[in-house]
Amino acid sequence: MFDRLEDLVIRYEEVMGELQEPDVANDAARFRNLMKEQSDLAPLVDTFKEYKQCKQNIEDSLAMLDEESDEEMRELAKEELNESKSRVEELEQKLKILLLPKDPNDEKNVIVEIRAGAGGDEAALFAMEVYRMYVHYAEDRHWKIEMISLNENGIGGFKECVFMITGQGAYSRLKYESGVHRVQRVPETESGGRIHTSTITVAIMPEAEDVDIVVDEKDVRIDVMRASGNGGQCVNTTDSAVRLTHYPTGIVIYSQTEKSQHQNKDKAFRLLRSKLYDLEMEKKQASEAEARRSQIGTGDRSEKIRTYNFPQGRVTDHRIKLTLHKLDTIMNGDLDEIIDSLIAADQTAKLAKMNED
Repeated sequence: MFDRLEDLVIRYEEVMGELQEPDVANDAARFRNLMKEQSDLAPLVDTFKEYKQCKQNIEDSLAMLDEESDEEMRELAKEELNESKSRVEELEQKLKILLLPKDPNDEKNVIVEIRAGAGGDEAALFAMEVYRMYVHYAEDRHWKIEMISLNENGIGGFKECVFMITGQGAYSRLKYESGVHRVQRVPETESGGRIHTSTITVAIMPEAEDVDIVVDEKDVRIDVMRASGNGGQCVNTTDSAVRLTHYPTGIVIYSQTEKSQHQNKDKAFRLLRSKLYDLEMEKKQASEAEARRSQIGTGDRSEKIRTYNFPQGRVTDHRIKLTLHKLDTIMNGDLDEIIDSLIAADQTAKLAKMNED
């Protein structure tokens, strides 16, 4: 591990040297790649430097204990020794985590697909509330939200909702949200006061770039039509809505949220690329079943991942057996405690597997 860290320090110094070259900014692609590499390496290099400093502090403290006869100075040396030893253990663990293989999709934007499942109108209403939960979370992190398609049920609920979240590290935070979300509560339409259980499914897909997935337009049928539903004066007056049918997979994409056909077509193709990329990821994960089992639920749509119990005001994430009694704040976008716990559990599982290997 330490040989690799020394190599990374050398590479970091090389990158910093290249960034100082006077003509580096003339090549935008090279400059962008160097800046990203510098940003990726900096936390690791800084942590390794602190680790080496703590190791030196331990040697200095031990030497002082051997040479020093003054009791007060010896106590100071012992205190410094204990602090440095404790910090070294923390830094070793941090370095191991920083050296874990990076998910190449972590820095990507995400496309979120929410579908009402069992529970009829109640499931659709909960789908709308979960959408709002993610919107609040994204806004708190200064990410941008862009609706792609929406199918409402007439009473404010969402049968299906697809939207994009644009922001640095969006996928790294939200990828753990894929799966079945279950709600337990008394629906507003329930006169008897009985608690109902409804479900929705959430799919989190990294936005695929042109370089990730190339879509041959010969494989896609493009239909244009008039938009329907809430959408302002252009609804039912212009053929602005776009439907794509991808022949090889049977995937159908519908986009009508923009006023222009060109914008809706662009959105639809972005969603199609991401769905195809997601399919490729699923195939790869299926072929790496053992590695898949070491992860904390990052994509299985059939996995029941979380329950929102309104009568008891609690949220339970079943993958890590975490229960929080703050449902109101979570529904308002306070997801960091859950997501941080999932990331920590995922890292622990990966470290354990790495140690086994």
